[in-house]
Amino acid sequence: MNNTEHTLQNHPEPVKSNSEKIMEQLNLPRTIHMVPLDDVNGYQIRPGLYDINGATAIPGGVNFTVYSHGATSIELLLFHREAEEPYAVIPFPDHYRIGNVYSMIVFRLNIEEFEYAYRVDGPYEPKKGLIFNRNKYLLDPYARAVTGQSRWGVAHPKGQQHYKARVVKDDFDWGASPMPLLPTEDLIIYELHVRGFTKHESSGVFHPGTFAGLREKLPYLLELGVNVVELMPIFEFDEMQDYREVDGEKLYNYWGYNTVSFFSPNTSYSASVEYNREGNELKHLIQEFNQHGIEVYLDVVFNHTAEGNEHGPFFSFKGFDNNIYYLLKPDGQYYNFSGCGNSLNCNHPIVHQMILNCLRYWVTTYHINGFRFDLASILGRNEDGTPMNKPPLLQSLAFDPILGDVKLIAEAWDAGGLYQVGTFPSWNRWAEWNGIYRDDMRRYLKGDPGMAQAAAMRIIGSRDIYEVRNRTNASVNFITCHDGFTLYDLFSYNTKHNEKNGWNNTDGANDNNSWNCGVEGETDNPEILALRRRMARNAFALLMCSRGIPMFLAGDEFCNTQFGNNNAYCQDNITSWLDWRLLEKNQDMFRFFCYMIQLRKDHKVLRTNVSEGVFGFPDTSFHGVTPWKEHFEEYDRYIGVMFAGQDQTTGPQVIYIASNAYWEALNVTLPELPESMCWQVAADTWEERPLAYHIDGDQITIRPRSVIILIGK
Repeated sequence: MNNTEHTLQNHPEPVKSNSEKIMEQLNLPRTIHMVPLDDVNGYQIRPGLYDINGATAIPGGVNFTVYSHGATSIELLLFHREAEEPYAVIPFPDHYRIGNVYSMIVFRLNIEEFEYAYRVDGPYEPKKGLIFNRNKYLLDPYARAVTGQSRWGVAHPKGQQHYKARVVKDDFDWGASPMPLLPTEDLIIYELHVRGFTKHESSGVFHPGTFAGLREKLPYLLELGVNVVELMPIFEFDEMQDYREVDGEKLYNYWGYNTVSFFSPNTSYSASVEYNREGNELKHLIQEFNQHGIEVYLDVVFNHTAEGNEHGPFFSFKGFDNNIYYLLKPDGQYYNFSGCGNSLNCNHPIVHQMILNCLRYWVTTYHINGFRFDLASILGRNEDGTPMNKPPLLQSLAFDPILGDVKLIAEAWDAGGLYQVGTFPSWNRWAEWNGIYRDDMRRYLKGDPGMAQAAAMRIIGSRDIYEVRNRTNASVNFITCHDGFTLYDLFSYNTKHNEKNGWNNTDGANDNNSWNCGVEGETDNPEILALRRRMARNAFALLMCSRGIPMFLAGDEFCNTQFGNNNAYCQDNITSWLDWRLLEKNQDMFRFFCYMIQLRKDHKVLRTNVSEGVFGFPDTSFHGVTPWKEHFEEYDRYIGVMFAGQDQTTGPQVIYIASNAYWEALNVTLPELPESMCWQVAADTWEERPLAYHIDGDQITIRPRSVIILIGK
């Protein structure tokens, strides 16, 4: 062995740090002062990393990369924290541009000492969609954190509406935390608003209205039994957009369906200001939820932005490439398929790539487990607004390797009239909010004639909609969500009561398919109150016994109310906040929800087809008041649905759901079981509390407006 070999064996090459790897990629020696640099306005710079978008801290400086197809020049603006005017302006030298990408490293910048924005110059030809304005401060489309939004309800100084970004140091330690990777058929989705979930003082948390406050409620969610929380928009948005006061009440853009930055978490949802570590509080939430088997989904809004139409603000995308980011008419005006002023041009290659990069970022950096896409039909529109047969964006998301384990859920319609429930381009990867399930089940539950057959089809997984395209478990079943009545209000109001929104009750849906049970709104009548609670139990029992993915709205489990408001998008108050005092008042309802969730978990046959059947019974079958006879025409408000299958873990399972939407009792004959078995009542919604008991024979009386669930034992 020679001396060289001895040296190599005893002194192996050290593992390179990420910083060293970046330095090598830049072809820089470790002592950066030795590198020949350009000097611009007193700052030493050099060409940067063109394929890393946004602002990224590297050893000795910060890499800034931004692109624009139509720009003639771009300037980087540096601001002291919370300052309105820049202390430094650094133009990108012409030779720092490759193609349409501008990139430079600015050395000796401390990320905690500055915020940044851009100014972009270019042609102004509105009829061609070109509206460059070098006087506007522009937010980086790839900003990881947005400043000036960390205090909820604080307007921009002096009425200005421009945003700045911070460089985020991503040093969060995920450890060995695995993602739950729950099977689709096992999901139980709980939709909530981060602020409204704990903002009311009755929530009892230390950090109300924040990610930390939601994290404090983890024991409650585990007791309830849900395994997915779907967060209404948490991308940075502007709650002050369209701020108004009506009858002394401050009205905000509370829901958050007006994205300002796709890569930034809403900093006003953090309990503390996380300078340059924005998102850590959210990461702690996701990490702890995942460790306890709960997946976290984001409700994402890629159909439009907060910039609105030609009368809206101008703070980012309009200034970089208005004619690329938005769907424009031939005269340069904005298509409005979102109902919010503009529509994102999702299938343009630039926007397509940004959305894909964004979702990858949330999965890799935040460990997000799934996405629900608001007004997802817009994501399938061409640049002229027409629907596409195989939208490139949707196909890319379906097959992207990084997103391979992520759940993709579409709200399969838009405000332009495109309705794609059952026909959304899927490649067997996309699930859908099943609006048909919601409407049919609401009509059936309140006793509309002729709805039994439709409701039965919804219960077995909407096979008439999805199985024709070989899409099992594609249906996200829901009766309530953020948009519309709560479950309690669904059976307390015949019509919407949105007067507090300030639009003379003209906003919100009119086709609610609701029923007030005899009195509009609040009442002290014990019979009506008992009926309302029973109707809510009926709805939840059928939801938990339906094939597909169940979803319900936070607070439904303890009869939360919005006082008849079915469009509470602007109500940052008790109208939208959960009133946790109702949990104690309605403990029986909460216990019923917990029981039904566990019943679903215990019986796989309710969730999916486990075999072709058992005991000679088919996988699914419909029954009238006599077995094996549907009677949908004669008894058009009664449903008998039976599931049967051989579960490899628990053995044979047979479950019969009897649902009576009549106002009178019915005598029902059940299907005959093998001699060694008998029917056991697992739930009867007539009772305030879950009640299990055996029955003799195959005869039952199902009382008015109630549901009985029976298990073959």
